Amino acid sequence: MGKRITQDDLYAARIFFNSALPLLRVVIESRRELSSAFRGKSFVFQVSALYPRAPGGKMATHFVVENGRFTVKVDAVHPSPDIELEFSDLHKFILFFSGRGMPLPRMRGVLKNAATFASLLRALLLMASLLQASDAPKKLQDQVLLVKLYFYLLPNGISQLNKAGHQKIHQWALQSPDRAYAFAVTGYPALNSYLRVKEGNSKAGRGEYPRCKPFLTLRFDSPRHALDILMSKADMIDYISKQYLTVEGAPEFAALIGEFLFTVGDYAKGLYLDWKTE
Repeated sequence: MGKRITQDDLYAARIFFNSALPLLRVVIESRRELSSAFRGKSFVFQVSALYPRAPGGKMATHFVVENGRFTVKVDAVHPSPDIELEFSDLHKFILFFSGRGMPLPRMRGVLKNAATFASLLRALLLMASLLQASDAPKKLQDQVLLVKLYFYLLPNGISQLNKAGHQKIHQWALQSPDRAYAFAVTGYPALNSYLRVKEGNSKAGRGEYPRCKPFLTLRFDSPRHALDILMSKADMIDYISKQYLTVEGAPEFAALIGEFLFTVGDYAKGLYLDWKTE
């Protein structure tokens, strides 16, 4: 009998399936040496975990690749993927993708599609090495990519926790009028992302918020200083005083948004597994 799946496990699984795994496409498209390996190829790649309470007994996200172009199907099970990594339960899936353990999944289609799987594995390992790193990369190119991953993952993760009914985040969303929270690095418009919240509903997006000026924008002066805060290497108040971080709009909400960002980070890194439970 497997380990009991907790509500925190379900929150973490939702973040991995809906927010983290889709970043594989971002990683591949950000590196020519990775994207070129899929040129002209068409296949379906799926990552899944067995969970008896899910429809069909499985949770999954899959990628449909057509002539080298990736489309992400979030929180969706494909009936017959060409390549699949299937974990026997959600807990093993979380341990693997948070870097807290190495339970191996069942691998389907790997031998038949060995070259394609090797390319996918390289991309997965790069994504994992970046997201699981405890220190910022030294190369600017890697810093920019990691900030992009964080800026896409964290706002989306807040939205996913809201939709999953996380008590504090959902209560905040229920009480919120129509507001947008944006994240940016000066001089790097490709890193922009945002979170829109309105009366219990939420949606994360990439790029500049299109409707109006955001209610709050956290704007960093460089990718490195963004990572210092996102990786808990520096103090937010200190960086504001040094103008490494500018809070535009409603500064009194910066601490709360920061708390929610780190809540997502705790789930994505498996740190919630250390929390004491009743």
